[in-house]
Amino acid sequence: MDAALIHAVPMPLVLVGASEWVEAANAGAESLFGPGMVGRHYITVLRQPPVLDCVEGALKTGKATHGRLPMRDAAGDKTFRITATPVGDTGRILLALDDVSHVEEASVMRRDFVANVSHELRTPLTALLGFIETLQGPARNDPAAQTRFLGIMQREASRMSRLIQDLLSLSRVEAAERKRPSEQVDIAALIRSVVTTLSRQAEETKVQVNVTGAEQAIMLPGDADQLLQVLTNLTENAIKYGGDRVDVSVARQANDPALRGASVRIEVADNGAGIDQQHIPRLTERFYRVDNHRSREMGGTGLGLAIVKHIINRHRGRLRIESPPGQGSRFIVILPAWVTH
Repeated sequence: MDAALIHAVPMPLVLVGASEWVEAANAGAESLFGPGMVGRHYITVLRQPPVLDCVEGALKTGKATHGRLPMRDAAGDKTFRITATPVGDTGRILLALDDVSHVEEASVMRRDFVANVSHELRTPLTALLGFIETLQGPARNDPAAQTRFLGIMQREASRMSRLIQDLLSLSRVEAAERKRPSEQVDIAALIRSVVTTLSRQAEETKVQVNVTGAEQAIMLPGDADQLLQVLTNLTENAIKYGGDRVDVSVARQANDPALRGASVRIEVADNGAGIDQQHIPRLTERFYRVDNHRSREMGGTGLGLAIVKHIINRHRGRLRIESPPGQGSRFIVILPAWVTH
């Protein structure tokens, strides 16, 4: 096999000769195993047991062998799929290492997601089963206990329903994330609608909600239902977890350098205690909560901001979160106000 061809391939490749000495190794392989590989016995340069096993297996059987090599470098954990393939009848072995770290990461994310969903559903489900058992037994003839337990069961069932609805919503948003919406939407009207819908909740919690800039129509390309969900999630979170004042503002921007054109800037700010800086980078992760107990008490599912992030990504916009210590929190959404074809 031509050594120049091996060097031209970006994937790490090592050619082991019939004499078991390394005949060629490209830059990718040397970055993994070190320089000066050519002319040395493969055992002295490869060293990693999974790699050696694959090469030895291919040499003995004359068939391709596969393995998995976990590694760690300055960039973090990596995983390579090892393939050792005989080169015809020459007795040589071509060793290839394919970086499948992204596949491993996706697999870990799926496992974590399933585990989180299972946990979030198990808690209310366990409570429901416990109260059903109590109502069928000790509380069978206790009207007061029945009323109290049924109320708790209704809350737990509602919690499960919200979680399922958010999971379905997240799935729909992710499925459509590559398709950018182009219908014209009046974002100012959506803001007014959200504030009206949440006015009762704000009154009950004694939170004053102020709106600025939404008096006139402000048009932009978007999905009205999804943008309504973004505005509802952000405003409702501010009412629940902020202080006693929420300010919602919207304004046009003539030229946003990051979006390369006109944009609309929406801000939802509160005057609460704010969010510790260590939490801000993770707020849009699925099921991440700053305060688990309080979030569950408030009926949060831990998916709201993840949904917000995906919707904004679909609209090719940006989400910024600012929370100076003791100065409340500010969620800033910047959406392009023009359509690309």
